[in-house]
Amino acid sequence: MKISKLKQMIKENRDKLLIRSEIGAEVVLETVSKIIGDVRHDKDQALLRFSEQFDGVKLENIKVPQDILERSTSQVDGTLLDALTSAAENIEKFHQAQVPPEWICNVSEGVSAGQIVRPVDTVGCYIPGGRAVYLSTILMTIIPARIAGVNRIICCTPPDENGGVKKEILATARLAGADEVYSVGGAQAIAAMTYGTETIPQVDKIVGPGNIYVTAAKKLVYGDVDIDFPAGPSEVLIIADETANPDYIAIDLMAQAEHDPDAACVVVTTSDELAESVNNIIKDEVESTSRKELIKESLNKFGHIILVDDLTEAVEFSNKYAPEHLIIMTREPGKLVENVSSAGSIFLGELTPVAAGDYGSGTNHVLPTMGCARFSSGLSTESFIKKPTVQRLTDEGLKNLEKMVITLAEYEGLYSHAESFRKRLNDIKD
Repeated sequence: MKISKLKQMIKENRDKLLIRSEIGAEVVLETVSKIIGDVRHDKDQALLRFSEQFDGVKLENIKVPQDILERSTSQVDGTLLDALTSAAENIEKFHQAQVPPEWICNVSEGVSAGQIVRPVDTVGCYIPGGRAVYLSTILMTIIPARIAGVNRIICCTPPDENGGVKKEILATARLAGADEVYSVGGAQAIAAMTYGTETIPQVDKIVGPGNIYVTAAKKLVYGDVDIDFPAGPSEVLIIADETANPDYIAIDLMAQAEHDPDAACVVVTTSDELAESVNNIIKDEVESTSRKELIKESLNKFGHIILVDDLTEAVEFSNKYAPEHLIIMTREPGKLVENVSSAGSIFLGELTPVAAGDYGSGTNHVLPTMGCARFSSGLSTESFIKKPTVQRLTDEGLKNLEKMVITLAEYEGLYSHAESFRKRLNDIKD
């Protein structure tokens, strides 16, 4: 990993560090746009064609039969099922606490206004395939939707080499509360959930991470359907002082780097000695890891250790970076977090690795990347909720708003708006 002093870095290198990977969904937009168009026009036939083209399988069934889904939990390893059940319980408890209340207040005499809570009707959860089977992502996307009260939750995931879906994926989806599972992946799955096909229903919102094609597809269909956010490669930023354990920092960096060759891993520290120790430990430990080539590529491209003068400077840089995962390993991490304004998920103290949030602490691991934590938050129960406002006026309320509303409406040239008040005022005066 590169080691640099923040104040000595030229602006070009700072900017490059802040933008992470230069690989963006834009490079495949034309290809993805054609896929979306074909799915809109040819529906299931396009899905079958693309599954053969991209996944190398001829699908017999796009939808996983309900009886197979329902009995899937009895067919997986008991130890794995216990772990999934425990994780699901923690995730459910955390996300239940996020359900917002309905409320109403008296704005002025005779004028009451408030907010009601309603779930999105139908949600599509994208479950990525690729380098690993992400059972945890299934829990993270489905459980909050179920808690929010979503009426219909479907999942799309790439088919395996036999054209089916692994029993572990099905069991996790069933455990989390999915209603249906479809063996379709990639940009074609996003298109199918957005516009509907003969088999796959049209949804109101699509959530879940995916590769560059999935991300591009979500960008293109946004507006016809809601999405969570475009997701880029995984990333972690660690703020550390001289009290931090370099072994923990090294393994946390390697844990993030094993996700993707474009994963971004950054340490910001006040200690030169710690920086050198972390670098040396990684060089020694990476050779014994099962994904060493992937980790090496990631850390060589986007791994960086930044030296700063103090922790204030460290937090300022972190806020500009707006990491997906922020770990704070300092003497008093709780005090430092008070000044953190931009991060997807925060992990306090050296005994709190990112893996806790990935699997077991209950928080959601579907998080904003590529600096999007500056203006957005991770997936939550509220991601699946609509909040219509509601208001009611009495006779007194109508009179109290009369002058203000009529004046503003007529200034804007909306005379029927003003008249809608006058008619009612005349009626209550009669």
